[in-house]
Amino acid sequence: MVHVHLGLYGTFTEWARPTDGWLPEPAGQVRMRMVGAEFGTDLRGPTVCESIDDGEVADVVARLGPDPLRSDANPSSAWSRITKSRRPIGALLMDQTVIAGVGNVYRNELLFRHRIDPQRPGRGIGEPEFDAAWNDLVSLMKVGLRRGKIIVVRPEHDHGLPSYLPDRPRTYVYRRAGEPCRVCGGVIRTALLEGRNVFWCPVCQT
Repeated sequence: MVHVHLGLYGTFTEWARPTDGWLPEPAGQVRMRMVGAEFGTDLRGPTVCESIDDGEVADVVARLGPDPLRSDANPSSAWSRITKSRRPIGALLMDQTVIAGVGNVYRNELLFRHRIDPQRPGRGIGEPEFDAAWNDLVSLMKVGLRRGKIIVVRPEHDHGLPSYLPDRPRTYVYRRAGEPCRVCGGVIRTALLEGRNVFWCPVCQT
């Protein structure tokens, strides 16, 4: 089995297999190539790409927090770690040992949707807040998986304002620093939090 963690820069790129049987030369630093009957996929820039055996698979999974996309996920272990931590909740949500699979877009958007300042310490999060955020995260990620794109802006707040990049989803705060909040009209702010950009509305989020 291959263990891959895309990290910040990792990408899978799909390409159509030529009908003449010749495979295209890898472009850039390709860490892994998978080739099927009609399509191929190249992996570039992952944080981790390694071959592991069954025993190592169990070790990797054991180190991860609950995965919101798994039906057997138990959020109690994540809550236990969050409620004891002085680290900012915005950092804890990106820690794969706390909750698995939360990327930067979902981190920022989830905190906005629940009016939580990303700098608030984990132990300052109430259990009802955590439960509501977890259930919302499960729903958002399932919709994202089913639709093939991130959908986070509620219909009543989506007035057709531009997304942060062409062909990208509209967001509340992610990559919208300096722009007006979709809810209150305040100015969206950004800062570095443990090496990653975090975005929030200082009016809506406390």
